[in-house]
Amino acid sequence: MKVLVVLTSHDQLGTTGRKTGFWLEELAAPYYEFRESGAEITLASPKGGQPPLDPKSDEPSFQTELTKRFNLDEDAKGQLAKTVRLDTVKQEDFDTVFYPGGHGPMWDLAEDPTSIKLIESFLAAGKTIALVCHAPGVLHRVKNPDGTPVVNGRHVTGFTNGEEEGVGLTTVVPFLVENELLDQGAIFEKVKDWGVHTVTDGQLITGQNPASSGPTAKVLIAALRT
Repeated sequence: MKVLVVLTSHDQLGTTGRKTGFWLEELAAPYYEFRESGAEITLASPKGGQPPLDPKSDEPSFQTELTKRFNLDEDAKGQLAKTVRLDTVKQEDFDTVFYPGGHGPMWDLAEDPTSIKLIESFLAAGKTIALVCHAPGVLHRVKNPDGTPVVNGRHVTGFTNGEEEGVGLTTVVPFLVENELLDQGAIFEKVKDWGVHTVTDGQLITGQNPASSGPTAKVLIAALRT
């Protein structure tokens, strides 16, 4: 099994002067799910090299056993420091693609033509893909072959309006994931804020928040094995 993991290259939290990036748990938890399933993992980002980590995700209150494990894993950190450029990867070389969240993807990957075409090519090839937390927002420019939004009529989840309000960034982000997907015609499903929730609709698997990232990877692995 060959898994492509696409991370953000964006490190600015709007105009706040604060840093953002990818959310550590949303990489670490799936990373070990994939690795322990025997998958070959390739990490990519728009700019290549070391992607920016949201510093908040490395604070003690947000650390988990798996983030601690990742921080001590020289192989994993070495791979992270050398992500390949997104425009050099081809759908044909992978069985699936997984998008971790963090706020960063809402600025770069959500509007990145390379990312948009890559997702469209995975779906056109009949492959199952997964996105978690803010990353389902990356789907908002992705289209079906007939030009309709890819999420139109599909069951999805992602970081909720309530969760965004909880972190105080409702007016900072370019859009709210929940509202944007609803506007595109998605059937948005959610559980209570910060609860674990994954949704599968055909080739599309989504997870609601950081705690849902490991479970989403598990669902993806199971789907790939059927």
